[in-house]
Amino acid sequence: MDKQNLERLRQKYGNAEGGDVFDPHFATIAAQQFKGGSKRKWPFAGLPTLIGAPYHPLGDDDAVLRDLDIGLYGVPMDLGVTNRSGARFGPRAVRQVERIGPMDHALGITPLARSVLADLGDVPMSSRYDLAQCHAEIEAYIDRLVKADVMPLGVGGDHSISLSILRALGRNKPVGMVHIDAHCDTSGAYEGAKFHHGGPFRLAVLDGVLDPQRTIQIGIRGGAEYLWEFSFDSGMTVIHADEVDRMGLDAVIAKALDVIGDGPTYVSFDVDSLDPAFTPGTGTPEVGGLTPREALAIIRSLQGRNIVGADVVEVAPQYDATTNTAQVAAQVLFTLACLLSANPRRVPKAER
Repeated sequence: MDKQNLERLRQKYGNAEGGDVFDPHFATIAAQQFKGGSKRKWPFAGLPTLIGAPYHPLGDDDAVLRDLDIGLYGVPMDLGVTNRSGARFGPRAVRQVERIGPMDHALGITPLARSVLADLGDVPMSSRYDLAQCHAEIEAYIDRLVKADVMPLGVGGDHSISLSILRALGRNKPVGMVHIDAHCDTSGAYEGAKFHHGGPFRLAVLDGVLDPQRTIQIGIRGGAEYLWEFSFDSGMTVIHADEVDRMGLDAVIAKALDVIGDGPTYVSFDVDSLDPAFTPGTGTPEVGGLTPREALAIIRSLQGRNIVGADVVEVAPQYDATTNTAQVAAQVLFTLACLLSANPRRVPKAER
């Protein structure tokens, strides 16, 4: 052993506490986490919030949005499911994940240091039975965020919620989309109902709020391929899960970046995009999916693009004995917060 190096380490770290971090970049992060040298918030105490963001419930007054850059919110609604229900409990499950952040090591981003974020609570809906009414209220809620120049980052709920979010977000200019899912979700109405989780993106295109030429769907698989002709006919790019293996992840990422370009882009992540070995807690599991590492690599590759909003959907915790699904959802949500906070097209409100 190098005795001089040992003595140097003893002098530097021998009496150092947990919050004593010497690297300038990491020291800035540590200073936000530690108080009094070694004390930091207990992850298992206090009010649970999405990715540990401050809790500022959005009531009737929009004042809470004035200084906000990113608004996190839950949509506890699953009236649009076609198989197993339970995604209404998704926001609560994701909030219960106690150790997320404060930094994404691969991106080098600490979102709570770059932007003002808050957990705004759940979208208030007046009827637990009326799916169309729920969608109208989701759209009105997101419209408030958009008008206040707050980027929306939501947790569902079933995937039908993305339609109402896109209606508010793309009203003035249609957005592109990176959609990571086992299903294209571009089918038609089922049994007289159009607001189900199998068809939000067909309606979004037909409403003129989603640009299909700037939309890529990754991870698609399963027996419902016959339902997705709208994706191909409209000009969406579809990459099936088995194609990810053949193409390689770098080629998939290159294709995604080429499709979305530099325009405003939404990211929608369905936890069933992953193999159910990783995310069993969902309503429509499909064997043969992506791994969490692959999904995170795809999402992280979007750093530097104009990401204007995102959602994580279909977490149904009652089918998940290990909490794996909620853990994955929370990590993806945090990574999406990193992308939003690092959007090069936006200047944080505090710097304007």
